[in-house]
Amino acid sequence: MSRPVIRVAVVLLAAVLAGSAFARGGGHGGGHGGGGHGGGHFGGHGGGHFGGHFGGHIHGGHFGGFHHFGGARFARHGGPHFGHISSAALISHPGRSALNSFSHAGARGRILANPMARAQIAAAAAVTGWHGGFANGWWRHGNGGYGWVGPLFWPFAYYDMYDYAVWGDGFGFWGYGYPDIYAGIFAPYGYGELSGYMMPPSGGRRYRGAVSLARMCSDDSRDIAGLPVDQIGQAIEPTEAQRPALDDLADASLKAAQMIRASCPTQVAATAPARLAAMERRVEAMISSVGLVRPPLERLYALLNDEQKVRLNALAEDQRGKSQDNANGPAAQGCSAAQPAGLAWPAAEIEARLHPNDSQRAALQVLQDTTARAADTLKAACQPAEAITPVARLDAVGKRLDAMLQAVKSVRAALEDFYATLSDEQKAQFEAIGPRRTS
Repeated sequence: MSRPVIRVAVVLLAAVLAGSAFARGGGHGGGHGGGGHGGGHFGGHGGGHFGGHFGGHIHGGHFGGFHHFGGARFARHGGPHFGHISSAALISHPGRSALNSFSHAGARGRILANPMARAQIAAAAAVTGWHGGFANGWWRHGNGGYGWVGPLFWPFAYYDMYDYAVWGDGFGFWGYGYPDIYAGIFAPYGYGELSGYMMPPSGGRRYRGAVSLARMCSDDSRDIAGLPVDQIGQAIEPTEAQRPALDDLADASLKAAQMIRASCPTQVAATAPARLAAMERRVEAMISSVGLVRPPLERLYALLNDEQKVRLNALAEDQRGKSQDNANGPAAQGCSAAQPAGLAWPAAEIEARLHPNDSQRAALQVLQDTTARAADTLKAACQPAEAITPVARLDAVGKRLDAMLQAVKSVRAALEDFYATLSDEQKAQFEAIGPRRTS
C-alpha cells in the first residue's frame, strides 16, 4: 500500500473509530424498532456529523476552494483533532482509492453525512482531471463544493435535502442555482474527460479524475438511507403508538434514495441541450423524492406531543444561530449571493467562434434573455427567513426544486431553439467554449 493510501486511510479510520466511540459513550442507542436502521449519535448528529477539526489546515493551497477543512462547521460538534492532511494525498489516485474504499465500509454514512466532507470529496472528484491538473474550477459553489462532477449534476443530493430538512443545515442544498445552469450550458469538461468518468472500475485504465459516480448519486442501502430517520427517532424517542409512523417515514426515505440514485447518468451528455436534459431529470427525481417523504413526515409530526416537537425542532436551532452569527459566510450567502464575474455571458467569444447570422443572433438573444430571467427567478426564490419545523423546511426544499426545474426547462427550450439554427461546425465551436475557459 502506498504512503498516500496509508495516510488518508489512517486519518479516516481515526475519524471513524473516534466517532464510533463517541456514539457508544454519548449517543441514544441504535435507532428505532430495535435498531433496524443503524444509529447512535456520531459527533453530536446521530450517525452524521463527525466532530473536531478534521484535517485542520489543508496544505498545498486550496482544496476545492477551502483554506480550512474543518473550522466552525466541524468543531461545533465537538470531538478530537485529527491533525493535518496533505491535499496532494487527497487528490492523488491512491488517495482517491482510499476514499473510495472507505465509501464501501460501514463508516461511509458517518463520513458522507457531514456536508463539509461531501463538499471536499466532490471538489476532489470535480477538478483533479480538469485541464490536466488540480485547479479551482470556475463552476465551484461558494461553499467550495461543485454542482457538476463530470456528467453528474448534484452529487449527494439525498444528503443535502435531509441535512436542511432535519438539521436546518443548508450548507449544501442552498448553494445550487443559476451557476449550475450556466455550467450545464458551457460545460467545463471535454468529451474525453466526461467519458473517463463513465468508465467502470473493471474497464482497465481509469481516467485519473474519475470517481465512482454511483457513490455520489445516493446510497440506497437501508443502513445509510435510514440515517436521517434514526436522527429523528433519537430526538423524539417515539412511543409504541408512534413507531409505525416512524417506520413509514423510513420506508419512504429508502424509496426516495433509490429514486435519486436511479437518476444517476449512465452515459455522457456531449451537448449543452443534453446536459440540461440530464439536469432536468435529476431535479425531477429529487422533487418526486420530496413528494414521497413529505406525507409520512407530516403524519409523524402530527402525532408528536409538544415536548417531542420542541426536541425535534431544537435540532436546527444551533445551526440557525451559527448562520445568524456568520451572516457573511459561504453557507449564509448561498443562492442569494451575487453571481461571480466568471459567469458573465460570453457573448464576444460566441460571436468570434460562431460568426452567427441574423437569425442565429436573434435566437441567441432569446437564450441570453431567458437565462437572465432564470437567474433572477432563482435568486428571488431563495432560502426562506423562517422555517422552524422539518415539515416546513421540506416544503422549502420542494419549492426551491420546483423553481429550479422551471428555470432549467425554460433555458433548455431556448437553448434547443438556438441549437437548431447552428451547423455542426458551429455546435462544435459552442461546445469548446467551456473546456477552454480559465479558472
